[in-house]
Amino acid sequence: MQTLLIASEESHIVLRLVNGGSQTLDFIKDFVVRIADVFCRKPNFDLVDQRISEHNGVLPCALQDMIETVGDQCQLRTKNWFLRRKGYNNERESQPVFNVLDALLKDSLERLKTMRECISWGHMGSSFCSLEANYTQHVSIIRTLCLEGKLGAAIWLKNKMIHNDLVPDIITHNYIVNALCKAGELKKADWLVSEMLYWGPSPTCATYNTLMKGYCLVDNVDRALDLFSTMGNRGVLPNRVTCNVLVHALCKKGLLEDAVKLLEEILVDNCFDKERSNLITSTILMDGYFKSGDTMQALVLWNDMIRRGSQMDVTAYNVVIHGSCLSQDVTVAYQYLSEMLKSGFLPDVFTYNTLISALCKEGKTDEACYIHSVMSRLGVFPDQISYKVLITGLCVQGDVMKASEFLLSMLESSIVPEPVIWNAIIDGYGRTGDTKKALSIRDQMVEFGVLPNIFTYNILIHAHIKGGKIAEACSLKKEMILKGLFPDLVTYNLLVGAACGIGDIRSALQLHDEILRRGYNPDIITYTELIKGYSLKGKLMEAEKLFAIMQRSGIPIDHVPFLILMKKYCKRRDLDRAFDLYQVWCERDK
Repeated sequence: MQTLLIASEESHIVLRLVNGGSQTLDFIKDFVVRIADVFCRKPNFDLVDQRISEHNGVLPCALQDMIETVGDQCQLRTKNWFLRRKGYNNERESQPVFNVLDALLKDSLERLKTMRECISWGHMGSSFCSLEANYTQHVSIIRTLCLEGKLGAAIWLKNKMIHNDLVPDIITHNYIVNALCKAGELKKADWLVSEMLYWGPSPTCATYNTLMKGYCLVDNVDRALDLFSTMGNRGVLPNRVTCNVLVHALCKKGLLEDAVKLLEEILVDNCFDKERSNLITSTILMDGYFKSGDTMQALVLWNDMIRRGSQMDVTAYNVVIHGSCLSQDVTVAYQYLSEMLKSGFLPDVFTYNTLISALCKEGKTDEACYIHSVMSRLGVFPDQISYKVLITGLCVQGDVMKASEFLLSMLESSIVPEPVIWNAIIDGYGRTGDTKKALSIRDQMVEFGVLPNIFTYNILIHAHIKGGKIAEACSLKKEMILKGLFPDLVTYNLLVGAACGIGDIRSALQLHDEILRRGYNPDIITYTELIKGYSLKGKLMEAEKLFAIMQRSGIPIDHVPFLILMKKYCKRRDLDRAFDLYQVWCERDK
């Protein structure tokens, strides 16, 4: 039982150490006296019994007998041990007690040190996991915001991460650069790239390609060429995308010679052999001619390649097939496809997607479905683009059932469709008035982990309004807000038009006020619907005031508001006012 008491006292001391504190010398002395007392006297089992009874009630009889038996044995052994010691005195026998005490304290301190280290490492590990989780979450949010065009929030979150010593990776930076270029904020995009050069991560070829494309789209080819030079100075090698961006821009400006020189420079620097360089140069130039609409010059270049005996590849054939489809000449595209097969080259997924897209644009969906089946039989697996082009084409032609079959085929092939594919089928059912089936496709979309976006809800709202279900359309607006999606101007215009159509001007004006609160500017459709609503209620004075506000706002006005008011004045036989509006209309067109 001495062992039991010693362990109890030891645990008490360890707990005191963990909970906070350093031990004073007086406490240690007191502890020594208590330990010595344990070794030198009969164990106090009443104290043990009292402590156990306080927590667990009365001990079972068997356990009490065991304690008494063990206690008696320990007492006899202790007594015999002391009787065998001749010449017993306190000074000599106190040394073993201090040795035991020293061992106990050392063992307790070692365990305390281990416990503290475990707690410290556990805290550091949890902090690291938390930082890693926050980093991944913030990066994902930034990319999503960039795709949605919410640049202010994306840049704010990026700066917040940098402030917390978490620098977003290069892909996230490229998302921001791409979003800035699409928004026309080229100066900000250029500034961000300069910041990346200073703070990191270092811009890659994709970064420069994105920025160069942005400048080329605004016809600032000189700045794009400056960036190309910067790439070389920074040790970033250009790739095929770089060639495509610059050559297309140069061909569009008619600078063919400059494009050729640029390509030769790129290819020489990248150590291509001469034959390979000529093929790449000609292929990219031909693609540039096709995209700029100069089909004749592209075909001249193609014939020159054949006459020189250039060894064509799949990419060269894909370019000429794609160019023929851009010229809306699928028959010629088929001829080049036949030549491609005779030359021993098998079409890839890009080849088939090009043909399917061209056929769907011409309304030949049956032929497009046949091409889709051929590519599957030849071992070329359709991708997202294959299904997207075909399903969209079928929905445009009104064959929603066939489109649903291809959707099912995608799911069976373990390809989760993009939101645009789901939206195309939902819109197809909505156009046929089958809102129940449209909602069913929306629910299926959610089941496969694809969240509905603003376009999904706008399609559903339009379908319900078309079917006269105005209340359901308003419920969908509330639902999208609960899902974290905010209505855009299209959503409000649909609902304003629906309210005006049933003569509910009050609800339409409330929606107009909500548009302003959301920070949107009403467009020509918003004002036209409100003017139409006032006209239907016979409130021409209010309609005229709204028409004047629309004219002062600087919004481009089409003929529809004029026709609505002129028709209403003609019905009231107010021909003078109708003629005045007609004159305003004619003067506006001058």
